[in-house]
Amino acid sequence: MATAASEVSTEGMLYEVSDHIATITFNRPEERNTISGPMLSELTEKLLEADEDGDVRAIVITGTGRFFCAGLDLNAGTASLGGGRKTGKSGLDLRNTPPTVLHSLDTPTLCALNGSAAGYGMDLALGCDIRIMADGAKLAAAFTARGIVPESGGTWILPRLLGWSKAAELIFTGRTLLADECQELGLVSKVVPADEVGVAARNLALEIAANAPMAVQASKRMMRMGMDETFNDHVHHVYLQLLPLFASEDFKEGMASFMEKRKAEFKGR
Repeated sequence: MATAASEVSTEGMLYEVSDHIATITFNRPEERNTISGPMLSELTEKLLEADEDGDVRAIVITGTGRFFCAGLDLNAGTASLGGGRKTGKSGLDLRNTPPTVLHSLDTPTLCALNGSAAGYGMDLALGCDIRIMADGAKLAAAFTARGIVPESGGTWILPRLLGWSKAAELIFTGRTLLADECQELGLVSKVVPADEVGVAARNLALEIAANAPMAVQASKRMMRMGMDETFNDHVHHVYLQLLPLFASEDFKEGMASFMEKRKAEFKGR
């Protein structure tokens, strides 16, 4: 059964929840959806709100207009490292910045790249689990051309997505990639016409939301942990994760629906 939509609109950002999907939309098309300082804090808040909402099973991040996000709005006084809070010791506290929070979420995240992404916007897109890209969009890794590094996760994410050589080539040259190049390299799952990006991302999110949410979230958690574990340690942790799932109502529903040849109705319990 479809759930009613609830939408919250603030300056620069829209937030809506419907059908178990939370959608965060950058809404500054006249500024190419660049992110201001207040928007960084709001993005963190909305990501955490969606992750903590028991009704939300997938999060879609997208933008309005021709750009997904052209980076930080430096004219608005945005912090140079993406909204980190200044401290008296090391200078910046990055624990609650959007890239860090995005990486730690258990809820699956999808980026609907309605348009081009550059700098911080590119790192944000890469931080999502899945990316759907408009055929006319581009990813611009122009960090070194601006005298900086990929400050919001790119140096960690790209070598894992592309391997060292390709990541080094992209970062060192500051190259801009077309949509078909992004798909060929595996940076995006699918390239679709621009007017179909939102629908394609939502359909995929609905497919994810139809599965047992605790099992999906546990799978994402295990994938994230597995990036830094040995195989033997990982198998042990996966087994421990299975124990509470075996005791869940969703596991019983999953088995019953399979035996009865019907669609499962998962409750997240």
